[in-house]
Formats: sequence, structure tokens, C-alpha cells
Amino acid sequence: MTTLPPPPAATDPEEEHRFPCDNCGSDLRFDPDVGKLVCDHCGNTEEMVQAGPRDGGVRELDFRAAIDNLLPLQEMEETRVAQCPNCGAQVEFDPDVHASECPFCATPVVTDTGTHRHIKPRGLLPFAMDEAQARAAMVDWLGKLWFAPNGLQDYARKGRKLTGIYVPYWTFDADTTSDYRGERGTIYYETRTVMRDGKPTQQQVQKIRWRGVSGRVTRFFDDVLVLASKALPKRYTDALEPRDLSAMEPYRPEFLAGFRAEGYQVDLDEGFQEARVKMDRVIQRDVKFDIGGDRQRIHHVETELRDVTFKHVLLPVWMAAYKYRDKSYRFVVNGRTGRVQGERPWSAAKIAIAVVLGLILAGGLGYLIAQNQ
Repeated sequence: MTTLPPPPAATDPEEEHRFPCDNCGSDLRFDPDVGKLVCDHCGNTEEMVQAGPRDGGVRELDFRAAIDNLLPLQEMEETRVAQCPNCGAQVEFDPDVHASECPFCATPVVTDTGTHRHIKPRGLLPFAMDEAQARAAMVDWLGKLWFAPNGLQDYARKGRKLTGIYVPYWTFDADTTSDYRGERGTIYYETRTVMRDGKPTQQQVQKIRWRGVSGRVTRFFDDVLVLASKALPKRYTDALEPRDLSAMEPYRPEFLAGFRAEGYQVDLDEGFQEARVKMDRVIQRDVKFDIGGDRQRIHHVETELRDVTFKHVLLPVWMAAYKYRDKSYRFVVNGRTGRVQGERPWSAAKIAIAVVLGLILAGGLGYLIAQNQ
């Protein structure tokens, strides 16, 4: 696998995602409810700087140029991060923060003064829910889990705030042409005479007639999404979909004010390999549709990719990591839709009570059936 070589040193200073209030000097944060920068200290609000038409929306970058280390310096940035010793997450911290807790697994983390050099995000989906709305969604989700411990539900309801995190993803675009060889199967039936109960009986037997075929299919892939984090299980993040990527905003650091951003741990070339797996699944469906018939066999597919481009994007997630009775539980909330996923907690007491009630109910039904016989 090809890996990205270290980029050349940048001359630009490290970009900080902090914005002082014009009124009192405190840090502003992005408020999803009003879509503005808000000061929690004095209540002042400031408008976001709108992206102008000259920005051209969320632009793609050339994949081959990135692999060959030919991206312009302005596409790179440095951020100060700390790597969690437990789950490996690389989370961005404010310059004045020296100790914190990993939002992914609740492990204490002592930050260092190092920087993470990476490809700058090109776009993001801004948070559309505030912390209170995300907490309500999580508590409601926990309340629907019959065998969840009551103590955990109470702890989550009364516990510390959720953390808003921008999780890194790659998106890939590619124009593809695929030549294939295979077989088209056509179902037909033959009538056979079989003996049944000592008498000859006519029976229809299904057969498939195969014929060799070949052809070509084309498809343009737009924004094939690949998770660039290793801190969260994919089964959680995948379950937060669908993502409305059409609402993607050009990257502006104002959106990160008051939130944290995770550095990507899946390199660009590794992400593209996963994207190819997703593309190949779609191409296989296209080939089967093109073969037609009742059944299809695919023997060989050769795909040519052209104009491969990519983006590093950030998607919003509210994160809760709780330690309850010496066990960690993680929950994630889609920062736009409120969809919740997480590690399902189980209450041994509730399960035992349910088992006992089930046995009593089964015994009662058995007694009634016996009495009625």
C-alpha cells in the first residue's frame, strides 16, 4: 500500500479555532439553533462570515497529486492534538488546555504541545442540534431499551454534558468504465414423469440455460463516504446514516468554535481502498443488471478509473462516554438528525426478573391447559 510521504514544512502559522467576542473578549462558540457565533459570557452574537461565490463551493482535490505529495501548501494545516492512550483517538484541543478526558472512551488524557500535520478539511456539515437536544435524544433512546440499567439512564440524564465532535471522513469521486465477462441464465421447465403412491405423476422441473455474455458498464461515483477515524466502531457511525452531503458547507473554522475536531487516522490511500470496495459492490450490481436474464454469473470484471478526486470533510457527532460501575459505555448522536447509536447496556436484575416472570407465565399456561384436557 502506498503511504503519503511527509509534506514539506509550511510557512503559515498554526490555525486556531478560537474567536474572541468583540464585546467582552471571551471565546465565542457556534450555536446550531441560531446559526451564529454566540458568547456565553455576555450574550453577544456575531454573524458568520458567509462564503462568497468566488469560493466555488466545496471543491475536490486531485487524488494522484496528493499521493505524489504535490498538493499546494495551502491545502495542509497543523493542529495541536492529543492521542488517547486507550482508544487511539487524536482529538484537537485548545492551546490553553493541558489535561482533559477522551470524549470517545472517558479515559484521562494529558495533552502535549505537539502538532498534527494533515490535509486540511475542504467541507463540513455544521451541527444542527444543540447539546440539550442531543441529550434528550440519547435519554429517549436509552428509555426504549427494556433491559438497560435504570442507574445508567439516571446517570446519563443527570451526568456531564455531551461533547460535540467533528469526525473526519474522506469522500471520493471517480469516473469508471468496467468491461465484464459472464453468463446469462434463462429459466425453463421440463416435464418429467415420476412415481408417486405407486402411480405415474407429471412433474415440472426447473432448469437454467446458461449463455456466455460480455459487455461494458459505466458509472460516475460521487462522494463515496469513508470513515477516517479508528476511535469509533464503524457499526455505530454507519448506523448514523444517511448523511445529507448535499448540505455540505465549505470549510470555515468558525463552525468549529466551541467544538472539538478529531484528526484522521485512516490515511488517504487506505481510505481509497475502502472506497474501491464500495464502488466494486455497485459495479457488480450494474453488471448483473446489464447481463439481464433470470440468473447471472460474473466471471471477470476489469475497471478503469479516471479523474479520481477526494475531499477531507468533517461530520458532526455528539459524543457521550460514561463510566458506570467500572464499565465504559459510549453513545453517539448524529449532530443533524438526532439518530442515536451506542453500546447496549444490560441489567442482570431486569433479565432475571423477566426470566422468572416468563417461567411463571409458562407454568400458569401449562396448568390451565392441563386442567382443560
